Amino acid sequence: MKVAVIGGGIIGLSTALRLADGGHSVTVYDPEPVSGATWHAGGMLAPAAEVVYQQDPLFPLMIAAGQWYPELIELTGKYTEEPTGYRTEGTLVVAKDRADKTHLDELREYQELHGMTTERITTREARRLEGALAPSISGAVHIPGDHQVRPRLFAAALQDACANAGVEFVAEAVKDVGEVDADQVVLANGLGARETTGWYDDENPLKLRPVYGDMVELRVPEHQRPLIEHVIRGFVEDRPIYLIPREDGTLTIGATSREDDRAEPQAGGVLQLLRDASEVVPGIEDSDLVEVHVGARPGSPDDLPYLGRVNDRVVVSTGYFRHGILLAAMGSKCGAALVEGAEPPVELGACDPLRHSRRS
Repeated sequence: MKVAVIGGGIIGLSTALRLADGGHSVTVYDPEPVSGATWHAGGMLAPAAEVVYQQDPLFPLMIAAGQWYPELIELTGKYTEEPTGYRTEGTLVVAKDRADKTHLDELREYQELHGMTTERITTREARRLEGALAPSISGAVHIPGDHQVRPRLFAAALQDACANAGVEFVAEAVKDVGEVDADQVVLANGLGARETTGWYDDENPLKLRPVYGDMVELRVPEHQRPLIEHVIRGFVEDRPIYLIPREDGTLTIGATSREDDRAEPQAGGVLQLLRDASEVVPGIEDSDLVEVHVGARPGSPDDLPYLGRVNDRVVVSTGYFRHGILLAAMGSKCGAALVEGAEPPVELGACDPLRHSRRS
């Protein structure tokens, strides 16, 4: 089968690789692959730690994605030896003060209620695992099942794997899917799906919006490495913060969430990230500032993905919001199944791409 994948971010690349591995002739269309949300992502594979209240339909998708991620890593390794930054140390979630500990305890109860495994540990045990944690933290939870990839590395590995698997890359944006020479089309171009025509009769049913997130990259001095080895998430005066250690001694700190259409990093957001991160891991203050950047995540009105078949020729796979890296394992597996006319391996009713159209 001849398949066109519109979009060269992590969703498009992982879907293309699965389809190519299945024997299909695949072409990826993107003028600048890996230049959107994927480039600015943190890379946490955290179906438990990333739980958000009142998003119950999302939880089975996140759990399935976490279970399927080793399979995606293995598939990538079948076609390339490029590194992915895949790490399995797990996550520590910590609370700065008593009010934050109450938040952490309530979140843990909610996670357990929805079948997610967490381990309450003492702050002393947390500091035994990570000696750089602030001595003042008031609570801690260990989540051994949460992993991570390094998105820029992983995306480069996926590009190389796709090329080695026979995927063709065309450095062009597709405005109209009707002009693409393919039996099947996968629309996986993030926010760009708002402007891609040729698959709907009336108004575009995808109500996508950009949600910006400021990020900070630090480099830990040689004498302090490794500063931390687990992903550390924290609540500081009820604000979420995360710190992601990388194998090269760098550290990613994120992320703000704003919908102000300002596509540059904001000084206030970066300042708050650094302040909150230093409350959790004071040693970051000695690190080098490497990069400040911001990405636009594609969000839907209910913050659930748009994933499903919309006609005989087109499958939509976008709107993954802040969970795009994690959900790539699920989105690519289900997207490939939809292209092939098979039943998706997880229930996708909540992800119907037409659910926000006027005719729904």
